[in-house]
Amino acid sequence: MDLRGDFVIIGSGIAGLRAAIALAAAGDVVILTKAGPAESNTGYAQGGIAAAVGPDDSPELHADDTMKAGDGLCDPDAVRLLVTDGPRYVRELLEWGAAFDRDAAGQSALGREGAHSVRRVLHAHDATGREIARVLWQRVAPSPRIRVLGDALATNVLMRDGACVGAAFVDAAGVAGRVEARATLLATGGAGQVFRETTNPAIATGDGLAIAFRAGARVSDLEFVQFHPTVMQVAAAPRFLLSEALRGEGARLVNEAGEPFMQRYEPAGDLASRDLVSRAMVREAERTGAPVYLSLAHLDPAFVGDRFPTIADACRQAGVDLARDRIPVSPAAHYVMGGVETDADGRTSLPGLFAAGEVACTGVHGANRLASNSLLEGLVFGARAAAAMIGPPVSPTLRASRVEDVPAPNAGASLPDADSVRDLMWRRVGLVRSREGLHDAVRSLTSWWGAVHAAAPDASADRGFHRVSSIVTAGLLIARAALRREESRGGHFRADFPGRDDLHWKLHVADRL
Repeated sequence: MDLRGDFVIIGSGIAGLRAAIALAAAGDVVILTKAGPAESNTGYAQGGIAAAVGPDDSPELHADDTMKAGDGLCDPDAVRLLVTDGPRYVRELLEWGAAFDRDAAGQSALGREGAHSVRRVLHAHDATGREIARVLWQRVAPSPRIRVLGDALATNVLMRDGACVGAAFVDAAGVAGRVEARATLLATGGAGQVFRETTNPAIATGDGLAIAFRAGARVSDLEFVQFHPTVMQVAAAPRFLLSEALRGEGARLVNEAGEPFMQRYEPAGDLASRDLVSRAMVREAERTGAPVYLSLAHLDPAFVGDRFPTIADACRQAGVDLARDRIPVSPAAHYVMGGVETDADGRTSLPGLFAAGEVACTGVHGANRLASNSLLEGLVFGARAAAAMIGPPVSPTLRASRVEDVPAPNAGASLPDADSVRDLMWRRVGLVRSREGLHDAVRSLTSWWGAVHAAAPDASADRGFHRVSSIVTAGLLIARAALRREESRGGHFRADFPGRDDLHWKLHVADRL
């Protein structure tokens, strides 16, 4: 199947849909989505979307919180764009019919989450991402200029004379296709499935990251992976994210004896940033030799059920009561701060190729994303990328980075299965890292990368192969970056280099093939 359009978007989450709405005014848009059209990381976002819309808030305060959470590596210009443009795009969602929760006076009910200094998180109960996706799809679906191809797995971008001119894909039946376009947007979301334990849906395998890297684009800051601290860990039940909004409304982390413990480790207690909370949980579990739990038992059960119906239902299906029981929790991979390096308008290092949302690295999150900034990033930078795609070609101004070349793959071991890769990443490149474990991971991943490269010509229509290929490629890039950075900062923690080292490592490092 060969198609043409003015613009092609790979992915159907918040960044891709917001871009499509803007692009449809300027040309024909083709959206490739690897699963059903409504399946994306956006729909799984429980907590909310942060924006400085409250009477005690300001973009400057939001920027300050974002920079502090980013642990010294945020790009100040990108942060300024996020926090100043954010309220406008959130109000746009409200105008389009987003049903965010309201207080008794009819104003937006603002929640507070970890590392936010004020209440600034808008939410639709505990299914905010799903509500935003609903509103955006209502704008996309009627447009005669937007064509959505479901079950279309993007496999590569098309390159001609050094520029991106579209994308190749494989449909559910294994039939290959191509879409040629004057500009291509990667909006594929994250790579949580690279790790055995994750909050991400099955589709989040780092496809966009792998596609861009193979085409020669720069990727940056991939050592910085955020592990969400509170993921339900009930025997025989699937892992399920327990939103940070729970702690924002008063939930507490407690140990086996029922004692709150976060103040022992962090002055901000339960509302410290995610990296700090996750590591404090590990330290407490090691100290007591027992699991840690999330408890809402001290809160009004009626409030808990009304505010968090989706989470309460998931807990009920696992055999526990959110309002009354202690819920066993542990960290899991949640969000990748790094990605395909872009400027503030989504331009990558390859002409014609753009990226927005979690797959991109604008520098806005630094080493650790502030809670509920991800949906806002998708809105703001999805819209900015669309404006740049419509405009005349402009060379990107990328951040000052140290750029390293990754050697081309050699023939390696036999092709691995995805679960073996994910298990290795969790054990060796997870929450706590060390030189020995990272060396082991890089060695195995390099060999597997060679096997993937060797098998690629004969497996172009095999969707299972492409899943393994993306997981291996993204895993190798994350592990290489983690081994290289000999310090601890934000989501990256090295047991052998536990301190932050601004003298040597207050910098960004980009990789390219």
